[in-house]
This record gives sequence, C-alpha cells and structure tokens, in this order.
Amino acid sequence: MSGNAVSQGGCLCGDVRFEVHGRPMIVHACHCTRCQKRTGSALAVNLWIEKDRVRLLSGELTRHGELLDENGNASESWSCATCGFGLWTIYHGAPQGSLFVRAGSLDDPSEFPPDVHIFTRSKQPWITIPHDVPSFEQYYNFKETWSDESQQRFRDLKNEVQNET
Repeated sequence: MSGNAVSQGGCLCGDVRFEVHGRPMIVHACHCTRCQKRTGSALAVNLWIEKDRVRLLSGELTRHGELLDENGNASESWSCATCGFGLWTIYHGAPQGSLFVRAGSLDDPSEFPPDVHIFTRSKQPWITIPHDVPSFEQYYNFKETWSDESQQRFRDLKNEVQNET
C-alpha cells in the first residue's frame, strides 16, 4: 500500500465503518498478557497511526474505561456500540492524537504485517516469530527501530500537542 492509499475496516456487525489514510508509523505485534486478555488471542497486532488519519464513516463507538498496562500506563479501548467489536486503543503513554488501530478490524489486515514484535517474554510458546522481523522481550528504542519518516511523524505529533497547550 502506498503512503496515500486508503484502507477500510469495520466491526463484525457492519455498523461501524472507518478509513485509514496512508501507512501507520509502525505496526506492533504485542505479546503482553494484557493484549492477550484484551483480544482473547495470543497477541494483538496494532497500527500506531495519527488520529487524524483515521476517519469514522458510520456507526457509533463505545469507550471502555481505563486499563493499566504492564508498566502502569493507562489506556482506553473503543468498540462498536452495537456488537462490542474492538477497533482501537488510545494509550495515555503515547502522544495525544495517536491511535492503535487493531489490524484485524481492517478489511485486508494482510496490508499491514508487523514491523516489530514486543513483549515477547510473555508470548505463547507455539508462536514463531519470523527471523527477519525485530523482536524484543519488552519494548524497544525508537531511534533504533523506527524509520526516519516515522520518527519525524512522531515528533510532529508531539509538537502539535505541545502547541495546543
């Protein structure tokens, strides 16, 4: 998918539809126990992208209260108000204005394979991580892992938030 392309996604019942404009800054495959519980699966695959690049087309969302991650950072999840299907999460430790869109909510999640696997210390033993994809027992160093373009987008996002306050 090119940088200007649009991907669409939605919930299970079809009430919520949305668009993602362009590429995410990074795609995480998170193996932490919280993501395993939150998704009811072995891991969560999330697109870290600017909120203004995600456009709700239809449906209503429900906010789910704050949960704490393994480091004590709060997060809130958003799902379809009708079927409860989880669509994205806002992590309060990340800059305001960013979302973590669940790749599985996209019509074609294969467009966004993981760039990195994180919190592999708690991954399920039957999961095999490809050798050519970086993986970390916990988290990683942004400057060593993110592309130059993504790092600039991240800085721009942080600067936007600082200029609004």
